[in-house]
Amino acid sequence: MTASSERRRAHVVISVELVREIDALVGRRGRSQFLEEAAAERLQRLRRVAAFECAIATPTEGIPEWETRESAEEWVRELRQGWEERLHQVVSPGTS
Repeated sequence: MTASSERRRAHVVISVELVREIDALVGRRGRSQFLEEAAAERLQRLRRVAAFECAIATPTEGIPEWETRESAEEWVRELRQGWEERLHQVVSPGTS
């Protein structure tokens, strides 16, 4: 539930079958809280999708590693190689 204590009554129309299923799970007195939590979860998911879509729309111009698929693959390979070298140094300090 949200942190705000302010409440507002809202008229919503949903199918009878859905109301019955909700009531069977949470009871009539738990219906509002259930619907509020479900709406909050859905809004959070939609905000994440919007943020992701914004992130993937970020231009790659001026970032040489991301300009082509091949350059991105090479960049990832170099990163992984660096990680493996650092891991070896941590696991076996003083032997490099």
